[in-house]
Amino acid sequence: MSNGVAKWLKEIGLDEYIEVFAGNDVDLRVLPELSEQDLKELGVSLGHRRLLQKAISELGEQASSPTSSESEHGVASTLPSREAERRQLTVMFCDLVGSTALSTQLDPEDLRDVITSFQDKCRNAIQRYEGFVARYMGDGMLVYFGYPQAHEDDAERAVRAGLGIVRSMAELNAGIGKRHEVELAVRVGVATGSVVVGDIVGEGAAEEAAVVGETPNLAARLQGGG
Repeated sequence: MSNGVAKWLKEIGLDEYIEVFAGNDVDLRVLPELSEQDLKELGVSLGHRRLLQKAISELGEQASSPTSSESEHGVASTLPSREAERRQLTVMFCDLVGSTALSTQLDPEDLRDVITSFQDKCRNAIQRYEGFVARYMGDGMLVYFGYPQAHEDDAERAVRAGLGIVRSMAELNAGIGKRHEVELAVRVGVATGSVVVGDIVGEGAAEEAAVVGETPNLAARLQGGG
């Protein structure tokens, strides 16, 4: 875990979780994505979960403020910016095949477990190659490679992440798929092109980055087989 997260935890009075965050690889890229369930699984108490969620939200607001170049906690500058910019971007769409049929086959709680396990597998593969989960969409995900952090090989990273997601389905089927007697499969679409991007509020948040260009449409068509 980066010193920025450790310092931030100390300054909000929750330094008791420094070792927990470090032991679970929670760094500045993961911090904005932490959900209520994630914090619960990390052993964070209800009151502290509320404090952490509020503090994370404030970090996002500070990062997007046009009058503030750096957070008082020293980490806002590493979080995504709301300023729009033109850049080369690789967009990935991935979703669970046959989720409508699964919804009629499984109990809602079991379906939720399946989708959560699926998204966890996807997220692990994506984060391995430093992709950015811009939005969770039901049983699918919208992902950017090249924003907010760009690499020379973002297109290759996206393809490798996609292949990793496909390979992870075997493990998923051997586990939760077998337990619920379902066969899980994934569709992945990847496209690269020039876009205008901005308005990100946090990884995995409800409001996605506003991307203008043909690239997201092409990725969506490839993912859908259209």
